[in-house]
Amino acid sequence: MGIRRKTEAATLLLEEFKKDSNAISAIELIKRLDQKINKTTVYRLLDKLEDDGVVHYFLDTKGIKWYATCSDCSKTQHQDVHPHFQCTECGSVDCLEIKVPIPNIPNRTIASSQILVVGTCELCLNLG
Repeated sequence: MGIRRKTEAATLLLEEFKKDSNAISAIELIKRLDQKINKTTVYRLLDKLEDDGVVHYFLDTKGIKWYATCSDCSKTQHQDVHPHFQCTECGSVDCLEIKVPIPNIPNRTIASSQILVVGTCELCLNLG
């Protein structure tokens, strides 16, 4: 069940994704929008945006949900199947624009797959 009408809260949430090209954690979104949207509404909107194919989520090393904008996704199918990267130094998380083939597994149907690559980002490498 996606967003039926674009409310002020939905607009505010989408603006956060336009400001930041990296993925944003649900926790960070709640902090940023604390004075404007309550926590429950943020989670509800994120679920609806995911249903609409506007954002996708993945889990980090601590099990925290991160969201990033989709490209070429729709209400019926998420096309954004790609790995994500988390920096162990600064904590930044982003989508990797590479393809990682998911193998066919006998006697199983794969509905989704999440690959998180953990290491040091370019910025932190240059600071060190």
